[in-house]
Amino acid sequence: MAVKDMKRVFSGVQPTGNIHIGNYLGAMKQFIELQNENECLYCIVDMHSITLPQDPKQLRQHILDVAALYMAIGLDPKKSIIFVQSDVSGHAELSWVLTCNSYTGELSRMTQFKQKSKGRESAPTGLFTYPVLMAADILLYDTDIVPVGNDQKQHIELTRDIAIRINNKYGKTFVVPDGKFVKSGARIMALDNPDAKMSKSAENPHSRISLLDEPSKIKKSIMKSTTDSEGVIRFDVEHKPGISNLLSIYSVFADETVEALEARYEGRGYGDLKKDLVEVVINNLTPIQERFKEIRQSQELLDVLQDGAERAGVIAEATMKRVKDRFGLGWK
Repeated sequence: MAVKDMKRVFSGVQPTGNIHIGNYLGAMKQFIELQNENECLYCIVDMHSITLPQDPKQLRQHILDVAALYMAIGLDPKKSIIFVQSDVSGHAELSWVLTCNSYTGELSRMTQFKQKSKGRESAPTGLFTYPVLMAADILLYDTDIVPVGNDQKQHIELTRDIAIRINNKYGKTFVVPDGKFVKSGARIMALDNPDAKMSKSAENPHSRISLLDEPSKIKKSIMKSTTDSEGVIRFDVEHKPGISNLLSIYSVFADETVEALEARYEGRGYGDLKKDLVEVVINNLTPIQERFKEIRQSQELLDVLQDGAERAGVIAEATMKRVKDRFGLGWK
């Protein structure tokens, strides 16, 4: 497939703590499939992470952790551009332009802002405006497709709205992107509370399974997971959220339908399902963990990020030149 015929894909992950299986199954697993037939840019979005206070030394380590995990799950730097957001100044530059073309009303309606600012009299401005930075991340690269979890649909819609608004006012400036959402298994819930999304920041470490968790931790988290008292293994999110969540995780990792799993475990207990799921998860994560250990402290990782920043920078510079021309910025 010729490059000019390829779609351009962009997505990013925040470097705040260990990536968990919700991140992986909900978005990152798509990254691997997309890189074979598209022009892909995958970013470590470190600027997003400072909407809340971060320890600078830890943040730098987490940036490298995520970059190494990108490669460990199967991203190929020969096929995909892997880079760090703050290495390309166009993200911040375009974010300001987009901020001036967005409205407080639409930003105040963003669900994640409502959740993170709940109970506060005042919240950091970055929490309010970070959806605009996310839009800048996407629009900076003339992105066609954004592979993200289902919880990001509202952000994709905002990005599209801003792009269309500017295109209508200033002429064709941006590609209007489409979100690519996983149809099944995308919304992985907390193991201890299947009514809440799996989260890096949850207090209970057994609420999630991180990609780098030891087998003993994976086993304990799954075996402790919340189920119900019915004793029947069937997919029913409303009445059996815990079992439905375990079936979703099993389905995506094992590449089997939920219906096939229901048939296999008919008449069997929750203990059997959990024990088998432990094995499935560990078998899937072990090769990722082994590759991570190989790449994490290597010069190869640093070279990939340097090369990625340079390649991403070329695309970003061309976009910013077009944006400045449209808006009349600068004097050259």
